[in-house]
Amino acid sequence: MLLMVGNGVQGSLLGIRGTLEAFDTMQLSVVMSAYFLGFLVGSRLAPEMIRSVGHVRVFAALASLISAVLVTYPMLVEWQIWAIMRVVIGFGFAGIYITAESWLNNTATNETRGQALSLYMMVQMVGIVTSQGLLAMGDPFGYDMFLISSVLVSLSFLPILLAKTPAPTFESTARLGVRELYAISPLGCVGMLISGGIFSAMFGMAAVWGTLSLLSVSQIALFVSALYVGGLMLQYPVGYFSDRMDRRTIMLWLSAAATVVLLVPTIFILPFWAMLIVAMILGGITYPMYSLLIAYTNDFLSKEQMAAASAGLIFINGFGSIFGPLIVGWLMGVVGTRGFFLFMCVLYAIMAGYTLWRMSRRAAPSTTGGYRGVTPTASPVAAVAVLESAPEIGPSPEAPKADSNAA
Repeated sequence: MLLMVGNGVQGSLLGIRGTLEAFDTMQLSVVMSAYFLGFLVGSRLAPEMIRSVGHVRVFAALASLISAVLVTYPMLVEWQIWAIMRVVIGFGFAGIYITAESWLNNTATNETRGQALSLYMMVQMVGIVTSQGLLAMGDPFGYDMFLISSVLVSLSFLPILLAKTPAPTFESTARLGVRELYAISPLGCVGMLISGGIFSAMFGMAAVWGTLSLLSVSQIALFVSALYVGGLMLQYPVGYFSDRMDRRTIMLWLSAAATVVLLVPTIFILPFWAMLIVAMILGGITYPMYSLLIAYTNDFLSKEQMAAASAGLIFINGFGSIFGPLIVGWLMGVVGTRGFFLFMCVLYAIMAGYTLWRMSRRAAPSTTGGYRGVTPTASPVAAVAVLESAPEIGPSPEAPKADSNAA
């Protein structure tokens, strides 16, 4: 919770402060994209660090690094330096997530693992919403908000360093190659790539869009909060229906709805209250879409294959996340603030079209459950553990193991 509040504050704060410091949209997009590059690298290297020196030392070292970077931002106001520091921040949070999630996963029992990790995902989202309330009370031109973020991250050391529970051994998650994953589920791979671009653009550039649109800090905080509130509200309903019908039908309707909703602010200038509705719908669609894509791919897998496939899908999602802010930054420089919504509108339209085409090429798998809410910020450790706890997950005997039409 403390980590997510600190991370949420700095994510939005940099977008606002960078715009006020006269960084152009392309420079800010590089800064925001750098976080996802660091996160991708960290997710690969952190497991080896944990195996070498243990959970506690990795957590303390990376959290200390993050805390130091947070207080350095306002002292070195250059977009190139901020981009480098964002890579470090992304790397640190990837390692911290893997450390905390693997510890939680190993400590929980088979009966409680799914509930514990699902609660952990909810705490992440609540932390981000709380951070926006904190942001609304601060001054983006001062030092205070950077200092508060650093203090919150520093305080997060305490529960880990003082825990009586011994740290478990760490087992890294295997991965399937992209080619093998695509053979198993073309829609899963393409969908995760698109989903990564949408998520990173939405949360990486929301504060930049708000500042360029002349919104106040409080309004920007409300807009970002609405994205997460929407995700919390629709996660369960989408999961409920996806376990009772073809998941691709849900994906198609969600993508089509997002395309239409995003088209409105792309064309028209809306009042702020209407923008909050758009934000809630957008967040409510984007979060469940991520979980749907992982669950759909796992419908064609045995339980033994699921960990490797889920880790591979998350890597594809992270790769797509790097490019989302970059393209949005370029678009906003060309067409103005409407480029923020135009980019996501186009991606969701592509998602809808590709989903419809895949439905014509492959029969739906026979499933009776398996959806679990997973946030795009989760590491492979938590994502796999949550999904493995789902009842009756995996293919039915008659379901195909790979797509003969994939080529």
